[in-house]
Amino acid sequence: MSDHQLKIHRDAIDSIDAQVLDLLNQRASHARAIGEIKGGGVVYRPEREAQVLRRIKSLNRGPLSSESVARLFREVMSECLALERPLSIAYLGPEGTFTQLAAIKHFGHAAHTVACASVDEAFRLVEARTLDYVVAPVENSTEGAVGRTLDLMVASPLKICGEVVLRIHHHLLRRADDVEAPIRRVYAHAQALAQCHEWLNKNLPQDVERVSVASNAEAARLASVESGVAAIAGQAAAERYQLVKVAERIEDEPNNTTRFLVLGHQEVDATGEDKSSLIVAAPNCAGALYTLLAPIAANGVSMTKLESRPARAGLWEYVYFIDIEGHRTDANVQAALEALRASAAFVKILGSYPLAVI
Repeated sequence: MSDHQLKIHRDAIDSIDAQVLDLLNQRASHARAIGEIKGGGVVYRPEREAQVLRRIKSLNRGPLSSESVARLFREVMSECLALERPLSIAYLGPEGTFTQLAAIKHFGHAAHTVACASVDEAFRLVEARTLDYVVAPVENSTEGAVGRTLDLMVASPLKICGEVVLRIHHHLLRRADDVEAPIRRVYAHAQALAQCHEWLNKNLPQDVERVSVASNAEAARLASVESGVAAIAGQAAAERYQLVKVAERIEDEPNNTTRFLVLGHQEVDATGEDKSSLIVAAPNCAGALYTLLAPIAANGVSMTKLESRPARAGLWEYVYFIDIEGHRTDANVQAALEALRASAAFVKILGSYPLAVI
């Protein structure tokens, strides 16, 4: 390609960049005006953002992928939202956890993510309205449900506002100056150790100690200050604690994915592509589970998840976490919920929210 041809394309890019900048600022001005009209009302509207992202993906004609375009617009919306008021998001810390990545994926980089020592603390800070929202892991495609998150939702007043689906890639990390030393210990969250169990068995000596810690980011922090150890963590933790990758993508399941929930104080309106989550309980007797599920099937509602957890009320009693397709205001979902309330000992709607867009 000649210099003249390059100049034509570069000049065109410069012109387009100027137009994009002008249009972005026009969009930001409208977003700020909306904030002024709303006054002190709710700033973040999950249903509106989901509708915008779905519309953008449907309009996209390439060459950028629809996922790439959605990520770009997520950041645009994040910056525009920050003109009204930056959101504060609680997550299980320290910095560099997959939960922080999920929070950024959902809210964009303009949101203020706040590391918490535990999921319990993250819930408490949002329940007290010290922070706006909490992002918490709820299930992994390999290891199943995250019990603590489920248990907290039983009594918490917080409502589910959204969901985030994140592909999880684990790496074996070490300090650069310690790479050649034998590994005597591996730090990781318990779920990460389980998700990489077979790789560890095949690639490390059997006498290497495996130590469970509060988060993979905490594992990376420990590996950054101790010699002769390694951590299992993601790219963000490697960058945050200046560790090098001894091995990449060591998860046993190549499609390893974690689902996170976004919880706050607001109800979310329907978008047409929604999910509802609820907790139900029935007396401990024959046919109890059938009694709970029958109203869902009878009203043509599709159930996407069923998870049991021990109830604190009594020995060998359980509560059931159920995800269904549809919004609580949909006619068939309303009918199913009314029938459930008539037959179940306990029903709590955790929230209706848009399906994950990106």
